[in-house]
Amino acid sequence: MIRIGLGRTTHPAAWSAFAAMLAMAGLPIYIHAPKYYVDEYGVSLGALGAVLFALRLIDFAQDPLLGWLAHATAAHRKAMVAGGAAVLSLSMLGLFAVAPPIAPLAWFALTLTGLFSAFSFLTICFYAQGVQKAEAMGADGHVRLAAWREAGALLGVCAAAAAPSLLALGPNPPFESFAILFAAFALGALWVMRDAFAAPADAAPIALQGFVAVLGDRVSRRLLLVALLNAAPVAVSSTLFLFFVESRLQAPGWEGALLILFFLSAALAAPLWAAAARVHGERPILIAAMALSVAAFALAALLGPGDTLHFAAICVVTGAALGADLTLLSALFARRMVRVLPDAATGFALWAFMSKATLALAAISVLPFLEWQGFTGPDSPPGALLALGLVYALVPCTLKLLAIAVLAATPIEREPSHA
Repeated sequence: MIRIGLGRTTHPAAWSAFAAMLAMAGLPIYIHAPKYYVDEYGVSLGALGAVLFALRLIDFAQDPLLGWLAHATAAHRKAMVAGGAAVLSLSMLGLFAVAPPIAPLAWFALTLTGLFSAFSFLTICFYAQGVQKAEAMGADGHVRLAAWREAGALLGVCAAAAAPSLLALGPNPPFESFAILFAAFALGALWVMRDAFAAPADAAPIALQGFVAVLGDRVSRRLLLVALLNAAPVAVSSTLFLFFVESRLQAPGWEGALLILFFLSAALAAPLWAAAARVHGERPILIAAMALSVAAFALAALLGPGDTLHFAAICVVTGAALGADLTLLSALFARRMVRVLPDAATGFALWAFMSKATLALAAISVLPFLEWQGFTGPDSPPGALLALGLVYALVPCTLKLLAIAVLAATPIEREPSHA
């Protein structure tokens, strides 16, 4: 059986496992690492925000380069992915399992540089290979593969969110144990995907032509803008989530459970959104889910101490809506790449660039802003806690509404239904 470029012998469940591994090294690290270095090493919020912004500036330059590298080395993709997974695992171990041999802030920057770079490269290769896999799956293949992939990613986020609390019950420091377990899981995910990362049929380097092709396509440009605007709310809320729960709700200890509730809701809802999209079309279902998210999340601005259960209900609704964001928006972009590029690596480099641009803007804006407002933790003055609630809830809602407007104005052809 021919395997080249399509991973035809790899079950979609393997794609879920690899997506889970990547997801564990993505958003949860952005949530956990800053607070970990604040608590363990006394690094200031302003300094962390500046470092995170600088790291995202590096991403601005390197993501397109990593996309080019992924395409230029496509003939050796299996080896390149293995090398990326090794860098990812070693960086995770350095971040959490090794006492900083240099200044903690510098070590934080160094290990996160390796982690985010490897994460970016692996994500680009993974999603580019998924375009070919989805095409091989036949009608509505992009939505079906996206459902498997994003459900796995969301379960990975749940696992990473729960890990620190669960591992705290063990004899070793929880984040050290998490880093070790992550490295073992990365090895297993790489093994089950060993047949999926064969070289694509068209592996000739295309230099900057791929970026020109994507940015020259009107629909691709619109979808990239939607990705930027739609990722911004997640960037802001994820940056502030732990601080909001601990200081605004005054519910320390509930952070892990609420994160799990949020991402588990997304994972459970993702297949349902995919099924609805196959009947009614991706865009109307996606817009409905985004509007639902805005309506629910706006209520978070009204919450205060003791409103943990109300916030849990908001987490369920907005988490379920996130399942549509991740599943349907990536499927729309992947299907468009089939028309624009022979290998989608460069397209997904731009996709990753847009997502991480929002994290950079969140890091350089919201953390220093809160510090300027006098926010220092649960004992902050009332004005600082009010600012925390408003930034956490209303800024994401505004950005989400802009994303809905752009998506509604984007001409998108519906994917054929599976017979």
